[in-house]
Amino acid sequence: MAETFLGPVIQQLVDLLANEVKSLKGFRKQVQSLQDELEFIQPLLRHAEANLENGEKRDVMLVWVKQVRMVANRIEEIIDEYLYFVEAEQHHRQSGGINIFHKAGGLVKDLKQRQDISSKIQDVKDLLREIKDRGQGYGLRPLEQGASSITTASEAPVDPRLGSLFIDKEELVGIETESEEIIRKLVEGSPTRSVISLVGEGGIGKTTLAKKVYDDEVVKDYFESHAWITVSRPYNLKKVLKNLKRQICTSEGVMEETDMEVEQQIEDLRNRLQAKSYVVVFDDVWQEEFLGVIKHALPNNNKGSRIVITTRNVLVANSSPCDLVQLQTWSPALAWELFCKKAFHSEFQGRCPQDLEQLSLEIVKKCQGLPLVIATIAGLLSTKRKIESEWQRVLGDLNSKSESNSQLKTISEILSLSYYDLPSPLKSCFLYFGLFPEDFVIPDKRLYRLWIAEGFIDSRGERTLEEVAEEYLNELIQRNLVAFELRIVDANRCKVHDLMHDVILSRADDVCFFRAWDENKSRFKGTGRRLRISGNIENILKNVGDQTIRTIFFSDIDGQLTKSFVVSLFKKFKLLQVLDFERAPLDILPKEVGNLFQLKHLSLRSTNVQSLPKSIRNLHKLQSLDIRGTLIRELPMVINDLRNLTHLLAYTCNQSSFGFQDGVRIHKGFGNLEDLQTLTLFEAHPGGIGVVKELEKLRKLRWLEVSKLTSETWRGVWASIRNMDHLQRLALLAKDENEVLDLQYISSPPRFLRDLILIGQLQNLPDMIPQFQNLRGLILNLSRLIDEPFKCLKGLPNLETLELYNNAYVGEELHFENGGFEKLKELWLFKSDCLKHIEIDEGALPALEKLFLYECSLVKEVPSVKHLTKLNLFVIDGRRVLN
Repeated sequence: MAETFLGPVIQQLVDLLANEVKSLKGFRKQVQSLQDELEFIQPLLRHAEANLENGEKRDVMLVWVKQVRMVANRIEEIIDEYLYFVEAEQHHRQSGGINIFHKAGGLVKDLKQRQDISSKIQDVKDLLREIKDRGQGYGLRPLEQGASSITTASEAPVDPRLGSLFIDKEELVGIETESEEIIRKLVEGSPTRSVISLVGEGGIGKTTLAKKVYDDEVVKDYFESHAWITVSRPYNLKKVLKNLKRQICTSEGVMEETDMEVEQQIEDLRNRLQAKSYVVVFDDVWQEEFLGVIKHALPNNNKGSRIVITTRNVLVANSSPCDLVQLQTWSPALAWELFCKKAFHSEFQGRCPQDLEQLSLEIVKKCQGLPLVIATIAGLLSTKRKIESEWQRVLGDLNSKSESNSQLKTISEILSLSYYDLPSPLKSCFLYFGLFPEDFVIPDKRLYRLWIAEGFIDSRGERTLEEVAEEYLNELIQRNLVAFELRIVDANRCKVHDLMHDVILSRADDVCFFRAWDENKSRFKGTGRRLRISGNIENILKNVGDQTIRTIFFSDIDGQLTKSFVVSLFKKFKLLQVLDFERAPLDILPKEVGNLFQLKHLSLRSTNVQSLPKSIRNLHKLQSLDIRGTLIRELPMVINDLRNLTHLLAYTCNQSSFGFQDGVRIHKGFGNLEDLQTLTLFEAHPGGIGVVKELEKLRKLRWLEVSKLTSETWRGVWASIRNMDHLQRLALLAKDENEVLDLQYISSPPRFLRDLILIGQLQNLPDMIPQFQNLRGLILNLSRLIDEPFKCLKGLPNLETLELYNNAYVGEELHFENGGFEKLKELWLFKSDCLKHIEIDEGALPALEKLFLYECSLVKEVPSVKHLTKLNLFVIDGRRVLN
């Protein structure tokens, strides 16, 4: 039976009945009755959602669904208030000092709390009956089981190659001619600064085309400075200029100046660019005045400099003299080629079967020649059974959506078809992208932690919640709702297209998913229990009309988050479950955070917080704590009491003496955190072997990073690692560059290890290195290997990325022999003072796509890469070298 957003609420009631038997005495029957009412309404809700998808009685259905959502939120609020009360009472008892008068007062308070809950439940039940009757009056009836074709995340096939990306440039058939023409406009013609405007409707491929041109080697070599700025709406000129300067200054190694006024930023950029040729792309421009303003920062210096903009609006393009390139919708032939590539990518050899050809042609026609729409609908169809009835249903949906007068609305509603087809848990996961700004790139692991804290992820057998979350993301990728960039050693990253972001905002408002603070109008946009705060926060607490918020994100805050503001925030929203301060201007985490008993996710990443209050010990439900890039050098002892902690991410914003982040100190006893899956980055020194032995208890770790290792503690760490059956990512850092990590005695590496980072002297790689059969990424830094490392590394069957830094190898010659590194895609050689010669045999490195050589000063002859047929990027000291 298809799930709805009521499913998690019903499950909370089930859990409450199962786990709070004694404390529910007196109103257990009411809770059971409430559960029964929700289970009766759920099939009506499925009918209402089907009507929304079909466009039937849309306005009425939207109102009714919102009413159900608001009641669902109210029920969750009652549950949270009750659990908060239970937790607070337990904390009060544990704090001691309870005399007979306090006990009597507690009984009175407990009785009043139960009466309040009982009254609230009765009110909700009455409201549910009214909503149920109203829904039946609108003609809503339970849909028969099996009537819906919505699939679950586990039923839909997941592409293991993660290849079903947004609209990848390889899939943009016919883009080559356009890109070559634009490249010619960039590198030829008048030395006068000029503007090229790519204009077209949403989803036509403007950004993809611009990015292909921007990344072209000819363009990179021709211009001295390059910058890509996503503008979007509304734009902040000061931040655009700051971003522009950061990219321009990257190659100069210049530190960013802060707190410059707009006029100073413009003058500074003009001075930096006056003697250079530059190309700057401004993607997704909406305001007509933008070009006229930004050109003040980009001097007309007769160096052949170019400005490229992408916009949906011809008026924006014509606001300044430009070479206008009007992108056209795709021809039927090109549209058909992309459609077949997407819809039948895993079967029928990428071709449309004859019995579906007529329906497919009609579907492609409805996509109006827009690549984004074609790819999205084809991605949806790729998950369907290849039978006429399934495809006829999709065509019928497209027909019902294509009669709108507004083409942009038509596109949005066509794209919404993929949203409506999602199972309920995936709908919530997809809508969550709306909490982040447009074009925001999100690490996949961060998404998993947030989704889990929100309760979107259901447990499935022996799989961890993180594994299930990964399946959810993979399905969103496969359906072409999310674009994904696969990284080997760094975190994988994902985002949604700006047009999809618009769809999310619209659908999120339909179901009261979240609200955003509008600093310009001092009011909220949308409704819901999740809140995104950006800009000026001066009046926000006064304007929050209720206390139902459970999730808060901070983004691009103006000014400082003062202690008094944060304390008031905690008092007002005491039922918070997710609190994300990442990159917010925060210096202090007040002790009042300890009163957020329901908190599951806390991120202080890249803030200026210097310490954690001891009251954090009260956060017994905390699952994820992220303090990376803060000023915190030592974790308080009370961290060891947080037994539900699953992810502990920490390193300081300071770098160690040899160029890597410092870890944080952790006290003995952290071995009690037996559910930990992530522990990064903690210091083994000065705690010594006693601290390291704590690792033996952490058998569930999947990601471990340890710094300041000595030869003694190193052996202790490896002894513990051998028992970590699930470990996938491991980083080991020596105490300093003179410390030697002896690998020769190592045996039996973790069999699922995928990423390995070793920083410190190794001298030689161990004989057992071929046993790392699943290793996908390897970084060696300061290793000072005497023997050529490639002889024992070349046989690793799954190695895709290899990075050697800071004299990782101190020999004079590197030789890549035929038959080695069958899957290696990316190779970095950075600062090798002794290296003189690099030789690549024919047949070696058959899969290599990217090769980087930096600061290898004794290498006088560029290695021949003519046999590397898949190489598309070769960089020497920042300079691109043509194949």
